[in-house]
Formats: sequence, structure tokens, C-alpha cells
Amino acid sequence: MTTTEPFFPQSGRLAGIDYGTVRMGIAICDPGRILVSPLEILRRSPPEQETKYFRQLVQTERIEGFVVGLPIHCDGGESDKSRESRKFAIWLQETTERPVRLFDERFTTADATRRLQAGGMSRNRRKQRLDAVAAQIVLESFLEAARYFGDEKLPGQPIDAPDDGAAPLDDSDQ
Repeated sequence: MTTTEPFFPQSGRLAGIDYGTVRMGIAICDPGRILVSPLEILRRSPPEQETKYFRQLVQTERIEGFVVGLPIHCDGGESDKSRESRKFAIWLQETTERPVRLFDERFTTADATRRLQAGGMSRNRRKQRLDAVAAQIVLESFLEAARYFGDEKLPGQPIDAPDDGAAPLDDSDQ
């Protein structure tokens, strides 16, 4: 049985997001999808301010799509935090009119911490950069998976279909 994946651009700049309820790390790649750089940390704000921020990000950075980190338990199961990330991804796609994929973010914070420690940053400076570096790792991992699978499979998950056998999200349960 063949399923059709939702459209996701095969070229152009992407933004990676390490979603959080207090702040979000943002990273972007170059148009050739070779280099990924941490961009900034966005402190959460009212929805109208975040709408303005993400629409402006799409315009100024020429973003073609987003990859949002999906927190998954070590056993592969999803949590309330996973559900929050999915809802954010749906909002982001509706707000920016850009496609969004979810990508497993297990161990990204630990990896980001190791990278920053290896760079010799002070604890305070590491804390300031951690979420943006975690977003960088999510986006790097997504791009690496995309290169590995080629045209065979789009990495990650669509925003509305949990990979754990659960039913797709339905806003009626809010």
C-alpha cells in the first residue's frame, strides 16, 4: 500500500525549531542545505507577537519549510510534550503557510550541552545558547536523514499523524 506524503520542499532554506513552553531555539540552513547554524532563542510571547515573528522570519530568511523537534520517550512513545509540539507545528504551518515536519529530538539537549562544553563556553553562556544549538542538531539530523533516504522516504512525521499508532490529532479534545 502506497501512501502519499504531504508536500515538503526538496530545496531551499529550512528552519529548525527546538520547541519549548518558555523559549524556543531556532536554527537555519543555507539554501543548498549543507550548513546549519543556530540563529537565536525566542522567548515565548503572546500569539500575535509570535505570529509576527514567524511570518517575518519566513520573509527575511527566505524559509521554505520548518522542522520542529518532536520529544519522544526512549521507548518510542509520545507524551503530553509531544502533543504540544504537534499543536505548535500545526499552528506554525497555518500561520506561515510553509510546510512543517516533525523530527525525533531524543538526546539533542545532551548533544548540544556536550558541543557547547567542548567549545569551552562558560556555564552561563552555554545556558544562553543551548536551545538554539539543540535546534541546530534537530535540523542537521533531519537533513542527514533526507540525504540518506534520498527520494525513497521523507524523514520525520507529518504534523497531524502520531507515529505510535494513536489516532491523528483532533482539536475537539482541547
